[in-house]
Amino acid sequence: MNTDSQKEYDVIIIGGGITGAGTARDCAMRGLKVLLVEKYDFTNGATGRNHGLLHSGARYAVTDAESARECIKENMILRRIARHCVDETDGLFITLPEDDLSYQATFVASCRQAGIRADIISPEEARRMEPSVNPSLIGAVKVPDASIDPFRLTMANIIDARRHGADILTYHEVTGFIMESGRVVGVKLRDNRGGATSEARGRVTINAAGIWGHLLARMADISVNMFPAKGTLLIFGHRVNNMVINRCRKPANADILVPDDTVCVIGTTSDRVPFDTIDHLKVTPEEVDILLREGRKLAPALASTRILRAYTGVRPLVAADNDPSGRSISRGIVLLDHETRDGLAGLITITGGKMMTYRMMAEQATDLACRKLGVNKPCLTAQTPLPGSEKAMPEGKTSHSANEYSTHVQEGRHGTMTQEIDAASIETRALVCECEDVTVGEVQFAAQKLHVHNLINLRRRTRIGMGTCQGELCACRGANVLCQMAHTDPAEAERDLAAFMAERWKGARPVAWGDNLAEAQLTSTIYEDLCGLNQLSGEGKEIAL
Repeated sequence: MNTDSQKEYDVIIIGGGITGAGTARDCAMRGLKVLLVEKYDFTNGATGRNHGLLHSGARYAVTDAESARECIKENMILRRIARHCVDETDGLFITLPEDDLSYQATFVASCRQAGIRADIISPEEARRMEPSVNPSLIGAVKVPDASIDPFRLTMANIIDARRHGADILTYHEVTGFIMESGRVVGVKLRDNRGGATSEARGRVTINAAGIWGHLLARMADISVNMFPAKGTLLIFGHRVNNMVINRCRKPANADILVPDDTVCVIGTTSDRVPFDTIDHLKVTPEEVDILLREGRKLAPALASTRILRAYTGVRPLVAADNDPSGRSISRGIVLLDHETRDGLAGLITITGGKMMTYRMMAEQATDLACRKLGVNKPCLTAQTPLPGSEKAMPEGKTSHSANEYSTHVQEGRHGTMTQEIDAASIETRALVCECEDVTVGEVQFAAQKLHVHNLINLRRRTRIGMGTCQGELCACRGANVLCQMAHTDPAEAERDLAAFMAERWKGARPVAWGDNLAEAQLTSTIYEDLCGLNQLSGEGKEIAL
């Protein structure tokens, strides 16, 4: 969408991850005139590259009690306001023979002190509840972990922000700040698809760009003491476990296995990386090895389960201003008022934290913006359901049944918004993605309502191409539907298809052996030899995600 260049916003928010989306929603709900700008697509950064774990806070209970209390509070809130994004799986923290069983008592006591339910159960009971768990476990604790869809959660916040009047610009990168009399009064923008430049003016600008917020701060001649932490994860071809499985020990590499929709995810590693690598991260063989080795200890079935792909993201770790080496890193929420900290009015940075605490981060940033603007309105985001979760579920139910909607194959994916999907004809009910049950009607709905400009956007909104075939059969179908809807030039549609397949290959390549490699070769035959897309992709070098 285009903005009015003469319009002055109350708040300009930079970053289309979950923190920026949540902040846009909160600001808009309080009656502020809001512009959200994102340089590529929503969830393109750390938001789209994590476990999808709805933390109970138990993981942090021993080492970071404050984070644990924040997590359990937000866990309970998100189950209410984002019900259609949450799969209420519960979780197990297991002790293996090589672990110290005495740690379990410390863990449980810390959980309960933080307000987290933690029930010690027998190994026999753990195996009954979760058959995939390592049968050699010697201890188990049940906690209220769950899984959550970060793509769906982000879009629900974006939709609600728009409903409350926010303007949204994707594929618009901030190239500089507009400064007047020592104050940030707006941003300079570049359209990353067409190259056009523009400006937007706002009374307060909120930097919610994650690790890229460090680079934005430099544009304003200030510094935020951030350190990039790379985390790599593996996606397996089906849902091995139905409960989240954690190791009952201090947090370490590859100690969480999360059931995510139709698949499961093991991770994560954690390594500091240089800033000049954050836009070009690659999964290493060593990372794959440690994820496989440690993952099998949680659920032995992973040893014989197909790996779909590997992916990596980077999260911002923030150190105190007097700690340039980053020895005392915080994983908590960091809110910086640059007027009091740096003498630069009109700019706020919200960073650190976790996806789990995005709503709390948004509330804190919006509270500060409102104080600066003289606005006295309460935060209502903890009480107000997100679009898709407006309808309360009957007691004892956590998801919609098939007969509540006109088409059962998208049951629950878009919550109450599923009713907007056209399923009136055999054509709109036809499957585009068989692995993930995505219909023509759902693709049309996403293109019309969910800021979809290309196939990679469509994947993030509907899960097309995220199943076992990784786009092998559905990519062409999805491209065809989008092309028909937008009347796209065929050459442009082919370039979009090439970009999508290049992005799929990027994740498949680190785990391309055995049957995976054979599958990749079949996909290559279809799209490169038959369709000639290798001539168009440029190996993904010019792809704007």
